[in-house]
Amino acid sequence: MVKIGNLDLGEFPLLLAPMEDVSDPPFRAVCKENGADLMYTEFISSEGLIRDAVKSVQKLDIFEYERPIGIQIFGNEIESMREAASIVEEAGPDMLDINYGCPVNKVACKGAGAGILLDIDKMVRMTAEIVKSVNIPVTVKTRLGWSQDTIRIVEVAERLQDVGIQAISIHARTRQQMYKGEADWSYLNLVKDNPRLHIPVFGNGDIDTPERAKEYREKYNVDGMMIGRASIGYPWIFNEIKHYFETGEKLAGPDLAERIRVTKKHLDFSVEWKGEKQGILEMRRHYTNYFRGMPNFKPFRTQMVTAESYQEVAALLEEVGAVYADYQF
Repeated sequence: MVKIGNLDLGEFPLLLAPMEDVSDPPFRAVCKENGADLMYTEFISSEGLIRDAVKSVQKLDIFEYERPIGIQIFGNEIESMREAASIVEEAGPDMLDINYGCPVNKVACKGAGAGILLDIDKMVRMTAEIVKSVNIPVTVKTRLGWSQDTIRIVEVAERLQDVGIQAISIHARTRQQMYKGEADWSYLNLVKDNPRLHIPVFGNGDIDTPERAKEYREKYNVDGMMIGRASIGYPWIFNEIKHYFETGEKLAGPDLAERIRVTKKHLDFSVEWKGEKQGILEMRRHYTNYFRGMPNFKPFRTQMVTAESYQEVAALLEEVGAVYADYQF
């Protein structure tokens, strides 16, 4: 069994990756319903939390049915990260995750996210201070390194463990790769082969089918997997992977009625949580993925991403159900 602190996550947990502008409560709700074992919030700016910025504070919202759930923070100032960690603990998550992996310029080039991979000593000092400042488990999400010639992930995992983190998730790309090229999971084997390492190691990157999940599970010796982009518009991937692990057979994918049901649930929660205007706006990025592969869907998509009321979107979903009633995925 894989454990983080006192939390039992099962034999081989599947984690929902923290994704900015994606991993909000409405999206997490449909992923939890479809088999995610552990989820994290979108990353939250430590400076935003300290200054009580509305957008940052709203990201602290978690719900009982989501447990176990972690809240993720990022920043480049050790004191700010300590203060933010204390604020996070008051929100009542099961764990706190530190983002040392975000590759985007506005984060990494300021020394936060993956930017801290250029200063491993600071990374270790910051982590130690955060661990000391809270009473909940601290985990880390990171990348292999800043670039191919600066990969020190075996050392990083061990040093972070030694200052108190209780699990590490590794996106098997460098910061320079961003999301391009193939993730190199062979480095995760090296991390797991370190006899001094005893915390769980979760692999992330390119897990987009049950077949690949099974192949990587058997090949790379990780304790679980974190799934990100493949779950956007397709939360069913968690249960499909679990079914494939158990039976070696592919679970039938969701039919149209199921896709509409989950899209509607996602929409309802989005509107309830953020208000109609913002909830509808933020749902627009999901429609293409929920209905990917359907022929001649572009006119419906165009209407969905320009609709301005809940009633309009709900009516369009009903129309999709009627027009494509005989369509088989």
